[in-house]
Amino acid sequence: MKKMYFVLAAFLFTAFAFAQGTITGTVIDGDLGDPLPGATVMVQGTSNGVATDFDGKFSIEVTSNNGTLIVSYIGFVSKKIAFAKTGSVGAIGLEPNAEELEGVIVSGVQDIARDRKTPVAVSTIKAADIQEKLGSQELPEILNTTPSIYATKTGGGFGDARINIRGFDTNNSAVMINGVPVNDMENGQVYWSNWAGLSDVTSAIQVQRGLGSSKLAVSSVGGTINVVTKSSKNEEGGSFGATVGNDNYLKTIASYSTGLLESGFSTSLLLSRTAGSMYADGTEFEGANYFLSMGYTNVDHSLEFTVTGAPQWHHQRSFAPSISDYIKYSDNGVDPDRRYNSDYGFLDGKEYNFRRNFYHKPVVSLNWEWKISNKTTLETSTYASFGRGGGTGEIGRSAGARQFDGRWKTEDGLVDVERIRAYNSGQPVLFNGSIVQRETTNGIYVNQGNGDRSAANGISRRASVNSHNWYGILANFNNQINEDLVIDFGVDLRKYKGFHYRRVNDRLGGDAYLQTDNANNDPDPLYFKKYNANQPWWVFGNIDDEEKIDYYNTGYVNWLGVFGQVEYNFNPDVTGFIQGSLSNQGFAREEFFNETPPAKTDFENILGGNIKGGINWNIDAKNNIFANAGYYSKQPLFDAVYINFGNNLNPNLTNEKIIGSEIGYGYRSSRFRANVNLYRTSWKDRFESVSATFNANTPEEVRGNANLLGITQVHMGAEVDARWQASEIFALTGMVSIGNWEYKDDVNATFFDANQNPIVIDGQEQQEILPLDGVKVGDAAQFTAFIGADLKICESLSVDAGYRFADNLYAAFDATDVTEDGALKLPSFGLLDAGLSFNMPFAGKKMTLRLNMNNVLDETYIAESDTNIFAEQGDPTFDGINTSNRVFFGFGRTWNASVRFNF
Repeated sequence: MKKMYFVLAAFLFTAFAFAQGTITGTVIDGDLGDPLPGATVMVQGTSNGVATDFDGKFSIEVTSNNGTLIVSYIGFVSKKIAFAKTGSVGAIGLEPNAEELEGVIVSGVQDIARDRKTPVAVSTIKAADIQEKLGSQELPEILNTTPSIYATKTGGGFGDARINIRGFDTNNSAVMINGVPVNDMENGQVYWSNWAGLSDVTSAIQVQRGLGSSKLAVSSVGGTINVVTKSSKNEEGGSFGATVGNDNYLKTIASYSTGLLESGFSTSLLLSRTAGSMYADGTEFEGANYFLSMGYTNVDHSLEFTVTGAPQWHHQRSFAPSISDYIKYSDNGVDPDRRYNSDYGFLDGKEYNFRRNFYHKPVVSLNWEWKISNKTTLETSTYASFGRGGGTGEIGRSAGARQFDGRWKTEDGLVDVERIRAYNSGQPVLFNGSIVQRETTNGIYVNQGNGDRSAANGISRRASVNSHNWYGILANFNNQINEDLVIDFGVDLRKYKGFHYRRVNDRLGGDAYLQTDNANNDPDPLYFKKYNANQPWWVFGNIDDEEKIDYYNTGYVNWLGVFGQVEYNFNPDVTGFIQGSLSNQGFAREEFFNETPPAKTDFENILGGNIKGGINWNIDAKNNIFANAGYYSKQPLFDAVYINFGNNLNPNLTNEKIIGSEIGYGYRSSRFRANVNLYRTSWKDRFESVSATFNANTPEEVRGNANLLGITQVHMGAEVDARWQASEIFALTGMVSIGNWEYKDDVNATFFDANQNPIVIDGQEQQEILPLDGVKVGDAAQFTAFIGADLKICESLSVDAGYRFADNLYAAFDATDVTEDGALKLPSFGLLDAGLSFNMPFAGKKMTLRLNMNNVLDETYIAESDTNIFAEQGDPTFDGINTSNRVFFGFGRTWNASVRFNF
């Protein structure tokens, strides 16, 4: 018996020993081949798990000679690996989520920051988040959950959103699409209505805050937004979808991709249409979007031809009403009507807005990647953009009053367009308590502009046209000298011509328009043509024969830039880079109205450039630190080169100087990641021209503009962002950013009258010292915070919610409005957004239903203020703010629901 027990014990021990063992392997990025430190490796059905080391390696003890490993890492698709014996399972490649950045990048010149390697502060928003959570919001608003970003809808028109990065607007922050810069070549602005369909074709958005890693000599004072679109090499398949929302919002979309064919060719196509109204009254719109990408790939070459555009028209709320008007025209006269819009009325029963934007900006590009050898690559992006369109507004006076005059308003505060048309066509109308009737000129009713106020009569709707032709080529030569040293150098060539003039859109009952502003007209002609303000699909029409009014000039910008970068791995843990760029910007202006004969200036060539560098140290598998610093010598914008709306070269022309520095820390594990950044940016020698009144409220009051020289700003701050994947079904995301953005030193202002002549008193040009030193920079919240949660209830159903808080928001004032009181601080606010997603099988494929609700609690808040008026004792106020201030309230509660069928 003892012998039997002994045999049984020996058998059990042997079986147990046989079942014990070790499994080893390496977890890597399936696209890049890089190791994934901190990835989680679990034995399915147990709590037995380990994390990979810095090199992605793992070793895990198992109690059975067969089973399954579950390998996971944030941002990658989890993978199951079956094993039937102990030992090595080799390299396990995890694929990025289908919407991850690196997996869908378009060939060409790209400046994409890589985690734990590129030493810059960066945030990446994936296509899944954009498709689900953006809904009917504007594309920049998806970035509000990232540090130091403040995006608003401004007046609330379709595509009228704006965005600030670390307190800098897009005039001084670079926006790129697949590495190609899209900031306006004259004023640096980005008009998001031109890219209204961009969210439909976006694979990811990467925001590099601060000077960033872009090799180009672009204006990355605040940061760089790089939008990566879909590639022709997306997997085969397509989708149909529709979105409905508040205020008759309706969007339909369809797309299809062939995938990469055996021949090496591939194609992706997307079409969409959006129409309805925005939250504010008087903001009807209609827009379309098209995207076509065709590619060819072989062993050495990858080419991708892309054409995309978004023709649209939309009504706007351009003029910020006073808080008192929001209250006056509300239902109860107490709470502000956040929807109120003073720019529109009704004509023949239809919405008629004096502010109507219409534009079409197709962009054509050819991206080519040539792998010359295993170590050498040449990337080029050749592109062309043809922008056509502009925005409407009123010009002239009826009965001596402008369109926004209260005497031309209805009891509801709307423009009485019917009454204006009746007056313009000679009918007697009631105006300011009396009957008035217009007289004819040689038997017809002639409208005239604002040049001669006493003669101006007959309000017309004019269109300010801002069209352009833009061509460019980017080329980057990349050479890997050895395993540790990589060099890049390339060129950035651009040629731009912008056309600026006005034309008559609607005479509102008048028979003709009298042109009095062109010094080359003799005699002043009568114009009878009208030009529509609809979607301008055709962009190659000839503008020379159009009848132009008020002003006509052309701007020219030539750009020649060279850049280079050296990236070096000091050891496996430490990577550094240094970049440099030099650019020559040539500016010229051609004046057709105010020069006799028309005259074009010589090109004013201005050199600029930058140098920047950084270093990243991966301390271990989870911790890294980085630092970067740089210096920019940035050419001024076009309006700072030629001042006072003429061919007047700025005698004080100088480059702006930017010095930026940053340090950061990152933590990565399989379920938690966090970043901490500290930054400082100094921006000096900035020029600005603003509308101004000299000797306001005195007998010597003169309205005109002021030129401000030598403006200096210093922006400092700290940023924290984190994500915790608590489990496979629950995740928390959060961020906090604290800024201290101030003007430094007072500023000298020189004043000019309405005819752009210097204001001279007693032989002296009139100047003022503006008390800007220490004043807070306005137009963006200097403190922002966000916390969000995602919960996967089951395989088909998930919910998410996020709360965003904004504080230390100051008015977007003109420097000439600043007093000793400084900048007006607006009330803080917090917004709750929520969403629900439901996936279900349909016809053997997948259908996704999504519901979004923004501002769930219907918070009333001021998103921005155009004025800087402080409340004095006895002044009426709203939430502590003087009701004389002209502001834009944020949207109230809005919703949208969508359905998408993927096949």
